[in-house]
Formats: sequence, structure tokens, C-alpha cells
Amino acid sequence: MDQLDRPGRLGAHVSVQGGVQTAPARGKLIGANAIQVFTKTPSQWREPGISAESCDAFRKECERCKLSSIVAHDSYLINLASPDPVLSARSETAFVAELKRCQALGISYLVSHPGNFIDDRTAGITRNAAAYGRCLRAAPGSPVVLLETTAGCGTSLGCTFEELVTLRQAISDDVRHRVAFCADTCHLYSAGYDLRKDYDGVWRAWDQIIGLDKLLCLHLNDSKTEFASRRDRHELIGEGSLGPQPFRRIMADPSLNHVIKIIETPKGEDGVTADRKMLRRLRRYARAAAVPR
Repeated sequence: MDQLDRPGRLGAHVSVQGGVQTAPARGKLIGANAIQVFTKTPSQWREPGISAESCDAFRKECERCKLSSIVAHDSYLINLASPDPVLSARSETAFVAELKRCQALGISYLVSHPGNFIDDRTAGITRNAAAYGRCLRAAPGSPVVLLETTAGCGTSLGCTFEELVTLRQAISDDVRHRVAFCADTCHLYSAGYDLRKDYDGVWRAWDQIIGLDKLLCLHLNDSKTEFASRRDRHELIGEGSLGPQPFRRIMADPSLNHVIKIIETPKGEDGVTADRKMLRRLRRYARAAAVPR
């Protein structure tokens, strides 16, 4: 079966060790038709340049490996909601660089955590929205920022649907069209959205508050912690506190067919076997749902 004939746009976060152009082959190796990557080391401020040759090689490899969708994730150090002017400026510089790398590589989407407000939640949303606006204007082009749902630990923003839509609405209308959303199943469950017992209710609320048309990426992760734990600890699909049923529902849900689905589950020792197993499991869920009863 060809990768693009498999259910949905489904894949995993893959390593870029050896250069970003090596990532598509890793996706092909695990049977993915979509991948997520970091375009730089996520735990360092250093901003490496990406040569035109690497960009060209990455694009060609994506085509060769028949990847239907490519997503990037921004650096963990970036905090566009920070009240610290030094960290805020540094974060904006880094985020603009992330957007420009996505443009150069032909990556359509950049997933971003809304950040930590530190002092005051409302002020943090205002700072965050203004920073996203400045960054998007400083990096004109096609990449769309996907604001990711968070688990709600500490002073993180984005753990409720209402807060996410408030943040997007606060972003300047000249660039707001380049902002949509990514939902993480582990984060949703940890934040108090019960995908196990109220699957339909969770997505009904999302559609009413945000709109399913603005959900462009799903991070499919089970959780190591219990419901409403406010903790972000990923587990293998069907082997954590969420269990298999929400993932069976997601893979069978026609309202989510348009959404890119990416796993960020534990990699295991070789970085390949566990991802391949998880993608096969999710595809089995999709095939089982398609069988007439």
C-alpha cells in the first residue's frame, strides 16, 4: 500500500540529526505520510543558518518520500508572553527566524506553545498577541502559526478553548488569517477535557468556541497521568490513562479527516520501532472503523 493511500495525513515528529534534509527519509522509514520537525535545536538559542542546498534537498526528499504534510515545531525556549523585556525580545527574534526557516524549507505550518504569562494572565495574552503580530509582519509569507493547546501547568497560556480563541482574536487582523490551532490529546485530557467519557462533547465545544475548520493539526499522544492532572507527560497510544477508545474515535471521525495527525509518543531505543508500531495501530483503528457492520 502506498503511503499516500493510507488513512489520513498521519505521521510522527522525526529527528533532523545530520541536517533537516535527513528528516523525510526517517518519516518514510516508519511509514509516515506526514512529519513534524524542529528546524533548529529546540533547547538552544543559537540560530543556525540553513543553506539553499539544504532547503532544496529537503524539498526534494519530501517529494521523493511522498510526504503529504510537513509541520515544524518552534523552540521550547521561546516565550512570547513573557513580561521580561530581554526574554521577550530574544523570543521574538527567534520566532521570526523560525518562520523564515519554514518559508525557506516550504513548511506550511509552525506549531507554537502560547507561552507563560508569569505575572498576570490577561497581560500575558495581550503581550503574546502583540508579539505574534509583530513576528508575522516581520516574516511575510505563507507559513501558518498553529497555537497549541497546553496542559495548564504553571502559568502557561492556552489550556482552555476560550483562552485560545481570545488570544487569536487579539492578534492584529492584518495577520490573523495566518493563525490557526493544533490540539494535543494528552494536553486536552490533562487540562480537563474528557476525551474518554465525553468525546463528542469536547469536540462540540471546540467547534462552538473555536471552529473545527481552524483545527489543522492534532498531536496524538496518550497520557502517563490521570484526567485533569495539569501535567504534560506523553505515553504510547492506547497504553496510558486515555486508553485506546478516544484514538479509535479520532481515526474514525469524518469531521477530523482534514486534520494532520502527528504522534509525539516515546521513541524507544532505536527511534523507529515504537513509532512504526504506533502508526500501524492508528491505521488499524481507521480500517476497523471503515469496515461495514
